[in-house]
Amino acid sequence: MGPASRRIAWQGVFPAVTTQFRDDLSLDVDATAKVVEGLVRDGVSGLVVCGTVGEGTSLARGEKVQVMEAAVAAVGVAAARVPVIAGIAEFTTANAIETARAAAAAKVDGLMVMPALVYSAKPHEAAAHFRSVAKATDLPVMVYNNPPIYKNDITPDILASLADCDTIVCFKDSSGDTRRFVDTRRQVGDRFVLFAGLDDVVVESVAMGAVGWVSGMSNAFPREGETLFRLARAGRFAELMPLYEWFMPLLHLDARPDLVQCIKWCEHRMGRGTWRTRPPRLPLQGEDLAHVQRVMDEALARRPALPDVGLPLTAGATAKEKTKVRVEAAR
Repeated sequence: MGPASRRIAWQGVFPAVTTQFRDDLSLDVDATAKVVEGLVRDGVSGLVVCGTVGEGTSLARGEKVQVMEAAVAAVGVAAARVPVIAGIAEFTTANAIETARAAAAAKVDGLMVMPALVYSAKPHEAAAHFRSVAKATDLPVMVYNNPPIYKNDITPDILASLADCDTIVCFKDSSGDTRRFVDTRRQVGDRFVLFAGLDDVVVESVAMGAVGWVSGMSNAFPREGETLFRLARAGRFAELMPLYEWFMPLLHLDARPDLVQCIKWCEHRMGRGTWRTRPPRLPLQGEDLAHVQRVMDEALARRPALPDVGLPLTAGATAKEKTKVRVEAAR
């Protein structure tokens, strides 16, 4: 493992935090900060802002900086200190470098760098983009691979070519192909910290070596997400499977093209944020909306008590969960 990899302690659930907007679709910094505060209170292990779910590509650079600064400030006054990672998603390498430098000035703890958007890069071009952005600051970098969405596939070969870049420390894979984790370790051992990026293969990703999860649906159900992940890391599969089966219809929403609208609608239903998204993302309607409503109705009707995995009890814990933890503590 490289020197920079040894310096980070990224593990657990990092919700891809939603960005909140007012009725006129202007940025609502205060509401976004409240979302962050709620997630931290419920025990998540870290945060990613301005990513795909955070609608980073729909924000001007100044707005991105406001979101980053608000998240850092919100975490600073929360009870637990967790890392804040900023998504870097731009059309050109030069713009990505400038946004990375702005993120460093906002005092985030790391960067999640996406390929240059729109352009379908050759492997050596993709590698050069990540290397250039990583060299722009001293911050640790998570390479984000999501070929279904961004049309660039960061293969294990490309990642291996970046092993000499000390600040590139983490690989987040949203391809859905958990073999990528195995192939990466075969080439470069434990050089990179591995993160799951697709909600509905998270347990499989942990089995293949992922130590963290950038999660969409944990915005709406942070305690369930963190509990599921900790159970998977601990190998507590008998307790894990009922929770995973309950969670799976919700987690499938993270794999849809309209994942942002789905996640924000669920978050709104849970009283944690609003459903509003900026165009070109439009509100759910028709059968799409009806499907998400049905999934949520069923999930809330069968919401399980959670096994004790060491999460703090908060106002967000369900009554059944508090009772279960008290009973287990008394044994």
